[in-house]
Amino acid sequence: MSNESTGTTDRAGSQPLTALKESAGGYVKALASHAVDSLTDRVSGLSERLTDYANGSGEGGGAKATAAAKGAEELAQGASPVKAGLSAAVAGVKDKFKETFGGGSGGGGGGSKKFAFNNIVESIDVGAPVEVVFNAWTSYEKWPEFMKKVEHTELDEESGEVQLKGQVLWSHRQWDTVITDQVPDQRIVWKSSGAKGHLSGVVTFHELADDLTRLVLVVSYYPQGFMEKTGNIWRAVNRRVRLELKYFVRHVMTESVLRPEEDEGFRAEIRDEEMIRSHQDVVEDEQAARDDEEGDEEEEEETEETEETEDTGSENR
Repeated sequence: MSNESTGTTDRAGSQPLTALKESAGGYVKALASHAVDSLTDRVSGLSERLTDYANGSGEGGGAKATAAAKGAEELAQGASPVKAGLSAAVAGVKDKFKETFGGGSGGGGGGSKKFAFNNIVESIDVGAPVEVVFNAWTSYEKWPEFMKKVEHTELDEESGEVQLKGQVLWSHRQWDTVITDQVPDQRIVWKSSGAKGHLSGVVTFHELADDLTRLVLVVSYYPQGFMEKTGNIWRAVNRRVRLELKYFVRHVMTESVLRPEEDEGFRAEIRDEEMIRSHQDVVEDEQAARDDEEGDEEEEEETEETEETEDTGSENR
């Protein structure tokens, strides 16, 4: 009797459990059905939007339009939504890169303006007289000797133009530079041009003491090539300028100071790209000024000696 009652109890207890399982199964099926319907709606909506973009009826442009067109193309060829989405994303990234660095089909070239200009400002002190520092800076033919990335320089003293060849990563570049304004021992202003970008700017020389000069450099860098624009993201030129300045200081303090006569420099005076005084004219004028100063000092010394002799003679009398 106990077995029969137990069996009855087991069957009675299993009925709620069975009902719970059936309810849970139905709930899971409902969730799955809802998820499938939702995914289907999203895929359908994505397909419609991609098609609209491809036909030009959708909103947006540039990289988004490119991505949409690519995705619609993949869907039309029977690709899965996931594959179409990945292809669209890759196409969009590529077009966005082109927009950012120039040459892209979208955005009206607005992205290239963002990276068209890089402002570089550096200052450094040199333990040497201002004339020695200026002459060392304008001895352009020696730049390749101590600047790591400068390969060749050539100065035209009649026009004030300088041609430079240097290395950018694994490539070689050439720049044509025109000195637009120059005052010896004070400042140099220049502008340059090059197929793969250029640097224009100003360098000033400030006498802090007899043997201490501060050099201030302000450069505007305009990258043009792919490598230049890519390197500009990480400010590669900024670091290169800073490093070359240190090389210059080392050169001045280890060589120019010891043998200043070897760095005659380029001491022409230039205003608005017009040479007011040539290098030779300035050197001769400066030498004449030094001679006059030495003559004045000698006259003062002679005058002092004469006065002392007269004073001594009057005392003896």
